Amino acid sequence: MEIHINITSKPGDLVLTKQRTGPFTTTYLNEVLKRLGVDTLVLMGIATFGCMLTTARWAADMDYKLVVVSDCCANPPDAEVHRVLMEKVLPIQASVVTCHQLLEVLGKV
Repeated sequence: MEIHINITSKPGDLVLTKQRTGPFTTTYLNEVLKRLGVDTLVLMGIATFGCMLTTARWAADMDYKLVVVSDCCANPPDAEVHRVLMEKVLPIQASVVTCHQLLEVLGKV
């Protein structure tokens, strides 16, 4: 199964196809982000225990500042794993916020 990561949502933007759980091992995402001067990543998605956790750990090891949007993530079918990751594990390396909190910070609310 291929998973596509859209860095932006406009037609013609860069699309990277990752082959593993995290996007940094099988793509040139880090090089693209560094070239663009990106130092902060906002993470959201499905499979909190897999893709989200792997991405957060790799990104933290590469010195990115991290924001995880808790209510824009899911861990089907185990909500308890999601809760533990959001409340106990991910806050060690990331700021965990809600979508509303993120929008407030961005001045969109």
